[in-house]
Amino acid sequence: MTDDVASEIAVEQAHVDRVHEELEKAGHRADVVQAEGLARGHIAKSAEVGMEEAAGLFERDALMFHAAKRRTALDTQYEGLVFGRLDLDHAMLREAAARANGHGGSGGAAGTEDAGGTDDAGGANGSGERQARPDDREVRYIGRLGVRDDDYEPLVIDWRAPAASAFYRATPAQPMGVLRRRVLRSRGATVIGIEDDLMVPEPPDDLVIVGDGALMAALTRTRGERMRDIVATIQAHQDEAIRASARGVTEITGGPGTGKTVVALHRAAYLLYSERRRFESGGILVVGPSGAYTAYIERVLPSLGEDSVTLRALGDVIDAMHAERLDPPEVARLKGSTRIRPLLSAAARGRVPGAPTELRVMVAGRAVRLEARALDRVRSQVLRQHQRNAATAVAQAALGEAAWASLGVTGERDAKAEFIDKWEDHLDVESFMEQWWPQVDPREVLLWLADPELVRRHARGAFSPADAELLAGSFTTALETGTWSVADVALVDDLAGRVGPVKEKEAEERGFYEIEEFDDLTQYGVTEVQPVNRPEREDTSHTRSADPRERLLAGRIGKPDDYAHVLVDEAQDLSPMQWRMIGLRGRTASWTVVGDAAQASWPDPDEATTAREEAYGRQVRQLFHMDTNYRNAREIFDYAAEVVRREVPDADIPQAVRETGIHPVEGSLGEDPMGSVREAVLHLLGEVDGSVAVITPSSYAARLAPLSELAHDGVDGRVQVVDPMSTKGLEYDATVVVDPREIVRESPGGVRVLYVALTRAAHRMTVLSAQEQEFARAR
Repeated sequence: MTDDVASEIAVEQAHVDRVHEELEKAGHRADVVQAEGLARGHIAKSAEVGMEEAAGLFERDALMFHAAKRRTALDTQYEGLVFGRLDLDHAMLREAAARANGHGGSGGAAGTEDAGGTDDAGGANGSGERQARPDDREVRYIGRLGVRDDDYEPLVIDWRAPAASAFYRATPAQPMGVLRRRVLRSRGATVIGIEDDLMVPEPPDDLVIVGDGALMAALTRTRGERMRDIVATIQAHQDEAIRASARGVTEITGGPGTGKTVVALHRAAYLLYSERRRFESGGILVVGPSGAYTAYIERVLPSLGEDSVTLRALGDVIDAMHAERLDPPEVARLKGSTRIRPLLSAAARGRVPGAPTELRVMVAGRAVRLEARALDRVRSQVLRQHQRNAATAVAQAALGEAAWASLGVTGERDAKAEFIDKWEDHLDVESFMEQWWPQVDPREVLLWLADPELVRRHARGAFSPADAELLAGSFTTALETGTWSVADVALVDDLAGRVGPVKEKEAEERGFYEIEEFDDLTQYGVTEVQPVNRPEREDTSHTRSADPRERLLAGRIGKPDDYAHVLVDEAQDLSPMQWRMIGLRGRTASWTVVGDAAQASWPDPDEATTAREEAYGRQVRQLFHMDTNYRNAREIFDYAAEVVRREVPDADIPQAVRETGIHPVEGSLGEDPMGSVREAVLHLLGEVDGSVAVITPSSYAARLAPLSELAHDGVDGRVQVVDPMSTKGLEYDATVVVDPREIVRESPGGVRVLYVALTRAAHRMTVLSAQEQEFARAR
């Protein structure tokens, strides 16, 4: 962490500390109001309630309600209370208002409630840009709820208030008086990070800019008018995408480093603010490629309400499942293709493994025997029109009809009615149904396919024997490790739609003389003494269990949520089955979709495109293309572009606008890979101030993992050891790319995934090959 960043964090921490002090005072005030409410309207039980007493009771109830509501707000909003800051220049607002009035319009002054006169404050900086005077500036902090000090001055503005609108609506093209927009990341009451967006071509000299905003400022300051024009063009084009119509499908494309992700996330924030009722009630789903990615973007897209924005990695789309493990490429292709759907359908409709294959029972004095073929026929008949878990009663009734038909009795209507009546309540029939037609978790159905013979039987020629072995082996791996793969989640989602939610068994009625356990005494007028503000316990049952199968089946899978807007980043990586999964959650949604085909890890773009179009439906489309790379130094990006063009000649290659004069370093892993990588990392730690990533294929991951604990000059936490797929959407100050050939070999997208790895570094990159000369020639 640089001194400037540490100093800025200290400034924000001081303000957050002050806010929390006021929060404590507000809590005490709420307690006082609650105590006063309890004192109001105190009436003896035997007293008759008159008008005066009734008024006292009403005052008491009102005070208690508002005190409890305020206390709940204070308690629940404590985490990440302050998440934003605006540095405003009122002279800019006055100038915007003057221009708008001069042209007879109001668009330029939208949201400028502070616009007053037309006088120009501040002088020129020699380049035609006005420098804001300190006395023209205002700082506004944005948070989950409003907080004022003892003088009733605002310390935090509620994000829903009009005065906070510029935090979501300001862009470089329409800054709304904002010089700098800052996002604060906190853990509890501690500020752990900041990220700035620069809203003006050149900031005042005393305004420190951190993050991508700092990059924009550096580009502008170091390159003069030409670079300022380029940056303004980038920002204007990004602004168009951010403010595009909320209807239909908005696609944002572009190569690495073009800011696609940041634009998409700011678009989500803008939509949520500009059409709050629609998107806050319907919700926005943000889907990214990995858990590391969703953790990273939380700093770009601040929390905007309790349930407004849902962040999900592809392995976390289903609430009861969490998956990070990646299948080998050949298995991932089988699971991701829609060719697997007939196999899933057959498994969902098939026999439950271990279920009885024959029914023998005496009903109404008649011996019933149904063989496996008759049972299969009943099951097939019921599942044509019903989900398995919702059809237990239907299946039992259909089985009763089949049982009566098997007796060969005709013309005895009363006898059949008696038989069916006995059948419905027969204990032996109920016992049989529990084994033959149990409630089935969709994850169980997938685990049935760990049997290669079952896969071959259900696949019906859709997969070769070798493919069947690969699929069965992957589910065996799940059972052995207690972990799902990311591709499994979409399969479970498909199966959940086929079998339906698991129905909980109804509680048995108690007999008259049975002793009840008083779990809840409130229904009997007894109030238990309980501690106040108990934190909710996190469900860790899936981590506590030592049994892998129990971990796989922990929790309950319910119906998928339906969202008002769906944002998909790294869309080129989604398999057709994953597109079906996301599409199910966006049936009535508008979409923002971000991607770059040259970075795709899914090998069949045509099949993925078909599934994507099905997810979109017939909605209108609008396309925005980002063509300027301002993340990577030109020397790094030229190296990466040369690699990807070898196999993807039509790759979308943006223009890198920043030069450092420092080219990537190529080296050899040699006989001691750990030593070679460690040496490269230590060198880079001395070259850059920020993060260094070791991007490694799985074959080296275990050996290189200790490097994540490597410290430099007493500072640790700067080194990350990460696999190529988990770097998607992320960036680092410097990277060490380990064994490019092995990355290509083990990755589902081959050289496209290597291209991702080679475009993660902003300033420095070292490439270490097992066979240096061969890789250089291949490039």
